[in-house]
Amino acid sequence: QVPLVESGGGLVQAGGSLRLSCAASGRTFKGYVLGWFRQAPGKEREFVAAISWSGGVTYYADSVKGRFTISRDNAMSTVYLQMNSLKPEDTAVYYCAASLSDKPTTPQAYDYWGQGTQVTVSS
Repeated sequence: QVPLVESGGGLVQAGGSLRLSCAASGRTFKGYVLGWFRQAPGKEREFVAAISWSGGVTYYADSVKGRFTISRDNAMSTVYLQMNSLKPEDTAVYYCAASLSDKPTTPQAYDYWGQGTQVTVSS
């Protein structure tokens, strides 16, 4: 069973918006940091954003600061990524993941992963 299930990806024009969701499946991930990563073809998986269990601490990659917002609803065991002002270079498969690390900005810090959702931004 996949522990995290992403949804909300799709095709959007540059300048548009998308909201990704990631729901826990089979467990709540209580106490975990939840994060978003992305991977474009031929490139390494890169950090996008992360949020602490309380929601009081957030982390963002410089490339998305001011455009993307991460949030979570622990009652729904769901994390969201609101993506605004999308650019063609944001095109990638987006993955959510769960971590207990206090440095949650690298893939190695994460223990559980979803299967990903494709985001394509056309110019």
